[in-house]
Amino acid sequence: MSATVFKLPDLGEGLTEAEILEWKVSVGDTVTTDQIIVEVETAKAAVDVPVPIAGTVAELFAEAGTVVDVGSPLIAIAAENAAPAAAPDTAPDAAAERYREEERAGSGNVLVGYGTTETRRSRRRAAQPAPAPARPAAAAAKDEAPRVISPVVRRLAKDNGVDVAALTPTGPGGVILRRDVEQAIAGTAPPAEDRRDAADVVRVPLKGVRRTMAEKLSRSRREIPDATTWVDVDATRLVKLKKRIAKADPDAGVGMLALLAAICVAGLRRFPELNAYVDTEREEIVRLPHVHLGFAAQTERGLVVPVVRDAHLLSLADLAAALRARTEEARDGRLSPSDLTGGTFTLNNYGVFGVDGSTPIINHPEAAMLGVGRIAEKPWAHQGKVRLRQVTQLSFTFDHRVCDGGVAGGFLRFVADCVERPEMLVSRR
Repeated sequence: MSATVFKLPDLGEGLTEAEILEWKVSVGDTVTTDQIIVEVETAKAAVDVPVPIAGTVAELFAEAGTVVDVGSPLIAIAAENAAPAAAPDTAPDAAAERYREEERAGSGNVLVGYGTTETRRSRRRAAQPAPAPARPAAAAAKDEAPRVISPVVRRLAKDNGVDVAALTPTGPGGVILRRDVEQAIAGTAPPAEDRRDAADVVRVPLKGVRRTMAEKLSRSRREIPDATTWVDVDATRLVKLKKRIAKADPDAGVGMLALLAAICVAGLRRFPELNAYVDTEREEIVRLPHVHLGFAAQTERGLVVPVVRDAHLLSLADLAAALRARTEEARDGRLSPSDLTGGTFTLNNYGVFGVDGSTPIINHPEAAMLGVGRIAEKPWAHQGKVRLRQVTQLSFTFDHRVCDGGVAGGFLRFVADCVERPEMLVSRR
């Protein structure tokens, strides 16, 4: 019986490494085809990795917490019909290519680069419970009572330096729930991954989502000659529209973000120059026929920009549902790398943080971003009198290579007009 070595697969989207979050198996375990063997965290999302063959785990090549490069050995599986260890790449590479084909087709069918068959079960149902890698007896005894099933809860505890073994579980069967960790966070020390030097300076490793965002924002500043324009608008009628929709159809869940997203989509129809990017290698401006709308979302893992694909084809209710789904997936750490890339325009509603204005940094390689400040009651000239109205500030940052100030100003004015007179979404095309 020979052992086949499987390497960390190509996860797509230009990812080059991943951190081992949790092994689902240990040496000596029997695994089945497509069983989830490990959870890894890339710079964009947490990803479950399955194994493409059945057999016995012969070796794990990296411990939890280790960062592994794509193409580095991950696990060895002993199987009667496995290929010799000297040629381990055939099965992973073939399935990885299938993944990339499905990814290019926009199926969203898989999250990893190998271990997928035509009869593949869903990634959540495919995961099989298995013992963790061998640990010292004292540590194993300490963890015996409390259990953490959810990777999100485990990650939340790790990021905030919470010792789950010291918590009192409130879930059934001694399971540590998210609320248990959140209740403990208030009294915990800084995250375990942070460290203090002799001068009590805290040093936080720049990795994962934060490193990816740092690299993308830095590249945006280096490459894109951006400019920002802004305008204050009376959003009173838009606020009233949201309330009327909620009263007429409470289940629709149409919030302010969905209304602003619909306005952005309508604006991009009128100003397609902004739904574009610059191909620097070919020295071309590439205008896109579809609107893949990104929106900024703050999560426990940092700032991410989930993407709603083909937003221009969605009704207001469908757009609202898609935004809610992406937001929940982002907060739970369930977004795949493909859910976080491919956007053509970004909406940034930083008003939820209670601030009035900002100068957004363009989400490279897109050409523009709309920022929306808080909606607050302010004195405003209305119908010849000064009245208290619901006012917000819109800021628009654009790539000056793709358009001039006339186009940018036209887009922002259209958005402002729609905020002040929402009926324009129906009357103007």
